[in-house]
Amino acid sequence: MKAFERLVNMNRQHHIQFIVLIEPMQKASKLERYRRRLGIHQTFANVSNKIWVFVDEDHAVVVLMDMEQQLTLHLTNMDSYKTFIVTLVYVKFAPIERIELWDSIYALARDMTTPWLVGGDFNIIWDEDEKFGGLSVSLNEINDCRHCVNTCNLFDLGFKGSIFTWWNGRAEEDVWLILNINKCCLASKSLIYPK
Repeated sequence: MKAFERLVNMNRQHHIQFIVLIEPMQKASKLERYRRRLGIHQTFANVSNKIWVFVDEDHAVVVLMDMEQQLTLHLTNMDSYKTFIVTLVYVKFAPIERIELWDSIYALARDMTTPWLVGGDFNIIWDEDEKFGGLSVSLNEINDCRHCVNTCNLFDLGFKGSIFTWWNGRAEEDVWLILNINKCCLASKSLIYPK
């Protein structure tokens, strides 16, 4: 709850227009309460309740795709009328269950002409250097993600902050597993280099 209070204070200070919570660990029935607390006008949650989105009134929003592992929104800024698409993901841990997500991203990319941002928790690393400790990672899993990103003409926007974002909390066993899986933020070239 402390993290949410920090988010509320940050929103008051900076008037954030678009907030995403991945794996909120809350019942869907609490979404409206969180919206009111943030003072934001629109909320969206995907069917598995793993992705919550809060959007202020400055944007019109149309849900394009709502699936267990992703939520895709078409946003239009009501002042500039500029549009873009956001695909937010919370990828399942089991590699076989990720296939549906990769297929949906391929389908979106096939006809994508609008600036497009893809981000969230991919539950996979891009490179073995993004992991420290624990069990080894399957190269097939890494390659599935890489193939999707490359085929869809997406690229990593990078990040600011600590390279590692998660630890399994088992220091007493001297097993550290630190992954950079939550920072993956990808964009189509048209978002960065509009025509």
